[in-house]
Amino acid sequence: MSNTLPPGFDGEVKGTSPKLLDNSPERDSSAERQLRRKIDSRLLPVIVFLAIMSSIDRIVISFARLEGLQSDLHLTDIQYDTVLATAYALYCPALVPSNMFLHRTTRPSLYIGCCAILWGITSGLTGLTKDYHSILACRVLLGVPEAAFYPGCSYLLSRWYTHKVLHVFRAPISTSFSCFSGAWVTLLAAAVLATLQDKFHLAAWRWLFFMEGTATVVVGILSMWLLPDYPHNTRWLNAEERRLAQLRLAKDVGEADIDSEEASIFEGLRMAMKDTKAYLFMFLAFILSLAASFINFFPTLTATLGYSTTITLLMSALVLFFVYRTGERFFHLVTYWWIAVIGFIISLSTMATAARYFSQYLMTLRFSSMCDMLFIAWVANAIPRPPGKRSVVIALTIGAGNAGILVGSYIWKESWSPQYRPSFLICLISLLAGIAITFVIRIMQIRENKRMEHLEVDELEKDARERIEKAAELEGMTFDDAFERRKRLPTIY
Repeated sequence: MSNTLPPGFDGEVKGTSPKLLDNSPERDSSAERQLRRKIDSRLLPVIVFLAIMSSIDRIVISFARLEGLQSDLHLTDIQYDTVLATAYALYCPALVPSNMFLHRTTRPSLYIGCCAILWGITSGLTGLTKDYHSILACRVLLGVPEAAFYPGCSYLLSRWYTHKVLHVFRAPISTSFSCFSGAWVTLLAAAVLATLQDKFHLAAWRWLFFMEGTATVVVGILSMWLLPDYPHNTRWLNAEERRLAQLRLAKDVGEADIDSEEASIFEGLRMAMKDTKAYLFMFLAFILSLAASFINFFPTLTATLGYSTTITLLMSALVLFFVYRTGERFFHLVTYWWIAVIGFIISLSTMATAARYFSQYLMTLRFSSMCDMLFIAWVANAIPRPPGKRSVVIALTIGAGNAGILVGSYIWKESWSPQYRPSFLICLISLLAGIAITFVIRIMQIRENKRMEHLEVDELEKDARERIEKAAELEGMTFDDAFERRKRLPTIY
């Protein structure tokens, strides 16, 4: 991917309106709102529908099992569990390479769209499987294209939105689809299973996979046209809008969102492996997912969340408002985690039905999609530049989180029922460790901010200097002024 400015840019955009280049706050605010609306109108629908397709893909196999998938394919319980687990076999290893490739390609819209099409085709082919080995192959292969969605879209959003907009944009989307998609997917599945049984001599569960796969392919094709590429090369933006998109990101952290011109495809990975924060975020994601493992073993939680959907969304919106106003993630995340700690302690202390029911509600407050999206936004903001490094850290963090989900499935042993005290104790210790790690990351960021305040020009690394130079060029200011402003912009924490 080219790291240069749009062709012909030499401090001003040739042939553009002088009004757009007016640096007054009113003009920039109005132009930015127009640009954001244009990006939102294309990015928002694709993210939502791909997220829904991902959610359906995880749910549909359980409905298929209820309607005869396991018996038709002659699967034992162990084989069925293996089919579920192998969806992660290639998914987790593919996350980092996928994001590295996404970062280097000039057309992320085509890459994400093609992966969605392949993911839809593979999911649809599951409806044609005849035995254990064929469905196992489908589920394993499904992980490769699906690995492009969550980390890829997270990274793409970070290439377009400033730190204040990023979490406000992403969290409501993810919270909404996760709260509501399960309900209407259940109704749709019920309708399909009731009306398409033996249609064309095919079992109803096979139609579920056909329909889910077809819908994903359609969304994938549309995403090739709807999704933006990068701020410097999106074809359906004009030169004015491309410049403004780059300018917004440069103003956000005081550096242009580019890599060094000599950086190789592995440079982001090398830089991530040298950053202690990357390892801390990975471990934090792992233990938080481990602490969240109780969700898969408490079916009544679905009813609890369904009953309180409105309250949950209002609370999420309130938290997001304060995060937006303060630019702060740490305390908003940790507050939810301490509430979950209280829930775990209650579950460890009593078997009373009312108390345990209330404790489960407290636990789910932390493990809402809003908190997960805010966490990933924090990762992206904590490592804002260069973009190659950011893409790798996002993928590594999400991969570590999925590993935590896998490990968490083994801590709820039947022999520990009905109290499950060892299980809740593991979750409690994991969450407390996560809070401690979050404090460590916060301290590191505060120290980084202090070091930046006293940084001298001759102490800048080459690639950091290049990014500040590009930011100065975009904004029409001197390098010294751009450097002084960069020193005053803190890392978000």
